Amino acid sequence: MSSETHKLDTLQSIELAEGVEIRLRIAGPILRVFAWALDMLFIGLAMGILAIALGIAGFLVGSQVINGVMMLIWFVLTWWYPVFFEVSRWGATFGKKICGLRVMQPSGAPITWSQAIVRNFLRVVDINPPFWGLPGMASCLATQRFQRLGDLAAGTVVVYERSEVVPEGAGPPPLQAQRPMVALRPEESRAIVTFRERAVFWSDARRIEIADHLQVLTTKKGAEGVNSLSAMAHWLQDKR
Repeated sequence: MSSETHKLDTLQSIELAEGVEIRLRIAGPILRVFAWALDMLFIGLAMGILAIALGIAGFLVGSQVINGVMMLIWFVLTWWYPVFFEVSRWGATFGKKICGLRVMQPSGAPITWSQAIVRNFLRVVDINPPFWGLPGMASCLATQRFQRLGDLAAGTVVVYERSEVVPEGAGPPPLQAQRPMVALRPEESRAIVTFRERAVFWSDARRIEIADHLQVLTTKKGAEGVNSLSAMAHWLQDKR
């Protein structure tokens, strides 16, 4: 599948360790801009409410103190609000949550504190003046996973939360149990059973690659070798 097709449907395959492949529905820049606008709206509303409350208290402590407090709150909300919520179990700010988005690592794992800090603090380049979002938009459109500069530096992606992380391959079909032709040591039996359990997370090419290493046992290569190993694992688990 070409990269253009990947970007059109945004459902992208990502290969992890041991040949495991997952699929993530990558979020495009338009919905991400809308989520960011919602976050700015929420921050503005929060600042407005706080300004009214602190304005009343200003008669007691003075306007300069209130201005300092407001500047501190503005800094915390604009810079640390997204960091805190993106490392939480939500993995998203309120704006992203409403839009059904989530920030994660390409492996599907939650992001770390350091990743959240890097991706959000680099918004000063991606979004803020004097660039007004041009670097971030250009980076999103130029990368296959729609990553702005902050995402590239932090190693993160924004995905649709409702899109499940699922295995790319369907796994070998069920087969009749097949008794191994030779006696197996316990560790060999465990290895064959593990192959059957993990094969569903591997691509067809990865299954064949591993099964070909056991051609001495199965006497077969390619898909036939995979089927033979699965049948032996079935016998070891269920029929022995």
